[in-house]
Amino acid sequence: MTLITDTASLKALTERLSKAAYITVDTEFMRDSSYYSKLCLVQVADSDGAFAIDTLNEDLDLGSFYELMFNPDVLKVFHACRQDMEIFFHATGKLPAPIFDTQVAAMVCGFGESAGYETLVKQIAGKSLDKTARFTDWARRPLSDRQLDYAWEMSPIFG
Repeated sequence: MTLITDTASLKALTERLSKAAYITVDTEFMRDSSYYSKLCLVQVADSDGAFAIDTLNEDLDLGSFYELMFNPDVLKVFHACRQDMEIFFHATGKLPAPIFDTQVAAMVCGFGESAGYETLVKQIAGKSLDKTARFTDWARRPLSDRQLDYAWEMSPIFG
C-alpha cells in the first residue's frame, strides 16, 4: 500500500483512478469528541494497487480526491457506507456517486441484514482479518505499522 501525503501525488493518483471503471473506498475516522467524525485516512484501490491518503496532512489539498468521489464515470465501492457518506457530505455538502455498497448487496444475496466486511471475507474467501487496529487513534501521527497493515487488509480488492 502506498501512503499519499502530498497534493502532487494525490493529483497523480486521482487522475489515474478517474480512468478506472470502479474503485474501492474505505475511511478511518475519529468520532470521540465531536458530533461529526474527523476523517483521518482514506484507503482507495483499483485493480492495480491500493493507496492510503493521509487526510490529516496539512500540506494535502483534498480537492482532486473529492472530484473523484463525485465523478459520475467511476463507480465507488464501499462496505457499509453510511458513516462514509456522512463524512463526505459534512466535508463537501455532496454525496459521492455512483456508489455500490457491498453490505447491501450481501443482504440481497442472503448473507444477513448487516453482514460485516470481515464476515464476508471469511465466508467468501476463507480468510480471517485482524480487526484489532480498528479502534486505534487514527488521528495520531505517524501511523503505526499495525495501522497501515490494517488499512491494507481493509482495502477490499487487496486485503
